[in-house]
Formats: sequence, structure tokens, C-alpha cells
Amino acid sequence: MTRALNHRGPDAGGVWSDQEAGIALGHRRLAIIDLSETGRQPMISASGRYVLTYNGEIYNFRELRHGLERDGYSFRGHSDSEVILAAAEVYGFPYLISYLQGMFAFAIWDRIQRRLLLARDRAGKKPLYYGWVGHSFVFASELKAIRRYPDFNAAIDHDALGQYLQYGWVATPNAIYRNIRTLPAGHYLILDATRGCSEEHPRIYWSARDSLRHSRKTGFQGSFSEAVSRLDETLLAAVRDRMVADVPLGALLSGGIDSSLIVAMMQRLSGQPIKTFSIGFQEERYNEAEYAARVAHCLGTEHHELYVSPQEALNVVEHLPEIYDEPFADASQIPTYLVCKLARENVKVVLTGDGGDEQFAGYRRYKNCLKQWRSIQRIPKSLREGVAFCTKFAGMRAWWILERMNEEARARVAPHLRGIAKSYMRSCSWRARYPQQILANKFSHCLPVDALVKDAQCTPTVMSDPAVWETEQGVFHALLHYDYIGYLANDILVKIDRASMANSLEARAPLLDQRVLEFAWSLPVRFLFDGKQGKLVLKELLYQYVPRSLVDRPKQGFSVPIKEWLVGPLREWATDLLADGLVRRQGLFEPRAIQKIWRQHICGWYNHAELLWAILMFQSWWLKYEDSRCSR
Repeated sequence: MTRALNHRGPDAGGVWSDQEAGIALGHRRLAIIDLSETGRQPMISASGRYVLTYNGEIYNFRELRHGLERDGYSFRGHSDSEVILAAAEVYGFPYLISYLQGMFAFAIWDRIQRRLLLARDRAGKKPLYYGWVGHSFVFASELKAIRRYPDFNAAIDHDALGQYLQYGWVATPNAIYRNIRTLPAGHYLILDATRGCSEEHPRIYWSARDSLRHSRKTGFQGSFSEAVSRLDETLLAAVRDRMVADVPLGALLSGGIDSSLIVAMMQRLSGQPIKTFSIGFQEERYNEAEYAARVAHCLGTEHHELYVSPQEALNVVEHLPEIYDEPFADASQIPTYLVCKLARENVKVVLTGDGGDEQFAGYRRYKNCLKQWRSIQRIPKSLREGVAFCTKFAGMRAWWILERMNEEARARVAPHLRGIAKSYMRSCSWRARYPQQILANKFSHCLPVDALVKDAQCTPTVMSDPAVWETEQGVFHALLHYDYIGYLANDILVKIDRASMANSLEARAPLLDQRVLEFAWSLPVRFLFDGKQGKLVLKELLYQYVPRSLVDRPKQGFSVPIKEWLVGPLREWATDLLADGLVRRQGLFEPRAIQKIWRQHICGWYNHAELLWAILMFQSWWLKYEDSRCSR
């Protein structure tokens, strides 16, 4: 199991076991702080009571260490791992978790009380899967380790698969396998071996919703300029904490607001040029490298860039199932992997701009969602139902007519009916009871889970369960909160974790610091969003570091031309993976529905690129991991 995770920790490995107790802990080490033997894991506490295996970084470990030393605790080395164990000794568990600020997933075994504690950080930066394989409880950072356990049951969870096709990721707390779960962000779980290894349900120790409500209740009372000054102070402290490392450090620079601001602050704190890294594409529409280079020149960094040809990007596709381990379908996974690979050739740790969009309202979709929600609210519910029915009927009828044309005629007529197609695919938004549902529909395209996946049902996840959504702080913050617990945790953080760790690179996100989050959500809406664009306070701060011309430009995002690739260089590959024979042999999908979506995309009636990419990524993953198992 640990050998399967060598990429996450190529520097060292270890196993600790207690055969009588029936427990074994394994670890792979990516040495960042305290490179000596005193930083090795699994690590045993000074008293011998606790044993730890842990992935991540605790950014307030020096502060915690000083407090523990004042209380008389003696340390052997200077790693943050030892601080976690010391906190367990002094504060006990699960209470120690509340003292930790950082990104982490860890397991601690209490040798006296025979209890196992699993815990995951507040934002969900580090992954943690767990579940039962026969009579054994197993857990790991990635599924590829759990698959190595003897007699592992690889039965696919049809509900999770249906939700994966809706959003492009498997939403917490599900996993693609029926008997495995993901520990949600801000949660812990305790197993008690004295009670027959009874498993408690995950318990929450930190809630984004509670944090939002507290931040809104206290509320920032100063002026806009004072908010900019406070943000400068708060974010600078977060950056400083994340620059602590005993190995070379740099930053991923896209040229956007978030990464540019992080690099500016790193350079401000550094006595020498910061190493920065970016990826460029020949296609101008998808290329931000020139902006990154201009920002790097302005800030005086040691900049590294790599322009990637379409073929070089496509060469990564065959490796994606292994890199991402579980089906994952954000196409920007390709450039994310490539920029991490470039960075790892020079450094071992990078800082990123992840988190800025969800906390400071950076996505264009907020404007559209707010507008659509306000429009819906002005229409009586009964009339909305009628509009939804009519738009759906019109779309179905239009496609019925197109289906009866020959391929040449369909390709000629279909582009003229895209407006009907878009209305059809968004028809369910007219039935929305919460603004979050409109945002969810932009991901899911109103796709019912059973439309493509056999026997799938819509089980509650953070993406679909109103019980975990924000409903008290207004529409704007409801959308921010939804993206924080949904898109950020299940897409953005998964993408950067797997892409960086596949290259044995640690990625740190200062904007996800809890001090930054709480400050952002305490601000008046007008400091974040003016009705047309967001990140107002972030932009104003960035103006102090770089010219406005580098800041005030349209947001491009970090993407690749998947739509064009699927009808171009990837068409043969996609056709093979969507072949009727393969789909029927799998027994997971509705074959007619798959073929319908493919034909609609090819003829130009509707851009199904995101949905098709999700299907294709699953097919690639299934062929790599499950096909040989199923055929035995």
C-alpha cells in the first residue's frame, strides 16, 4: 500500500505495526521541514503512547511548539509532525485538532485506549479515503493504495458515478467504490478497538457555514481603504507562514489576480528573486503565459515558462487515470499537471493562488446566477413550471427533428438551433427553490443521475443537499459558501493535490488561510462585488504591486480546448471509448443516451464537452483499473 504512494513521498518510507493490537500504519515521506531522521514517520510520541502517520503541513507549528515547551514538553527534532504528537499528549484527542492550522490528513493511534483518530483539514486540501475491506478497516491518501489491500471489493457505486457525470468529480462524502468513503473537510472519525472496532460516523469540528455566519455577524466596519490595508496585513502573514521550508520554494504564476498577488507578497518577503512557473499554449484564447511573464518581469522574479504544443498536452491524457486515481474531469487537470512538472524540476514546494475566487467572488457565474435568481423570483411558481415544461419540450422536439436528418444536413442545421438547445439544457433552473440550485445546474446541465447511469439515485452530497447550504446570509454569500464547500473542495483542491503530488511537489495556498477566509466573508458585499465584477478588494491591493493594465483584463481561467479536441485530434480516441460494444460490456451506462450526447456534440447542436470529458475520463480509468479485474 505504501509503495503505491511513492510519488507522494519519494524521500523515505516506513511501517509501524502492533500485531497483537491488529494495527499497522504506513507512510511515504516528502521531506520539507526537518530533513533529518527525527522527522521520519510513522512517528511515536515521547511517552510512547501515540503513533502518527500524517500528510500535510501545520503552519502554526512553531507557535504551538513554543507554547508546549513553556508547559514543559521536550522535543527531539523540529518537525511539525512532532508538534502534532505533542498536542495529542497535552490536549488529548480529538481536542488537539482545533489547535492545528494548516493542510493535513492524519491518523493517530492511542496505544493505551486503543483508539484510532482520523482527521482532515478545514478546507479539504489533503485527501483521506477510508472504509471496510472484509473485516479490516483501511485508509489512505489515494485509492490506489486501498486497491492493493487483499480481497478489495472494487464494486462501483452507481450513485457516485451518476453524481460524477453531473459535476465532473465524485462529491464528498462518496467515493467511486461502493464500500469506500471520503472523510469530509473539517471532520474527524474515531475507531474504538475496545468496542470491537466500532466505527463512529464522521464528526464535524469546523464548519464553513458556521464560520460564514460568525464572520457576517461580527462584520468589518471600516472603510474600503482600511479593508485593503487589513487584507494586506492578513494575507502577508499567511504567505509568510507558508514560506517556511528547509527545501527550495517557488510559486505557480498564471498571471491572474490571485497568483500574481501571492507572488508579489512572496517577493516582498524574500531577499532574493522568487522562482515562478507558468505554462503557455499556442492558441491565444487559452494562453495566459504572456501575462504571467509580464507580471514576473514587473515583480523581478526568476521566471520559468514552458509553451506546450497540442500534442504534448494530449500525451498527458493517457496518464490521467493514474495521476488522478479516481475519475476526475476538470480538463484544466492537464496544464495543472504540466506546470507542476515544470516546477518540480527546480523546487520542492510552491505557493498557489487557489481559493481567491470562492472567497472574494471571482467567478463570472455569480453575476449570471444573481440575475437569473432575481428573474425567477418575480415569476409565480405555477408559471415557472410552465416555462420549464415548454423549454424542455421545445428542445426535445428540435432534436427529434434533427435526428431524422442525414449527417450532412444535421451538421448544417444544428448550429442554428443552439439557442433552443441551451434553453432545454437549463430548463430545470426555472424550478429552483434555492439560488444554489442554479449554480449546481451550471455544473450538472440539469442531468438526472439516472439519465446515463443504470440504477443510480441522487444520494445527498454537499452539491445536492440543502441541509448543508447557507440560507440565512443572503443570496450572494449563499453562492460563495456553496462554491467553497462544493467546487473548491471537490474540484480545485483535488486537481492541485493530485497534479502536484504526482510530481512529488508540495502546493500551499495562502488564500485558504482561515484568517483570510474569515476576513473576506466579514466584508460588505460592495467591497467584493459591484454587480458586474468581483475581487474588488483583491484588485485594489494588487494595484499597489503591479500596473493596473496587468490587473484590469478579462478573466481567462486555466483551461484547454477540449471542445475542439473532441471533434479533432481526440475524436478517434473518444469514438473508441464511447463504442456501443464497450458501453454494453460495462453494464454501467445507458448506451442510447451516451450515443445521443456524442451525436449532439459532433453535429454542433450543443457543446457537451464537459459531460463527454467526464464520460471519457471514467472510461479511461475503468479500462486501466477495472476492466482486467472484471474479465478475470
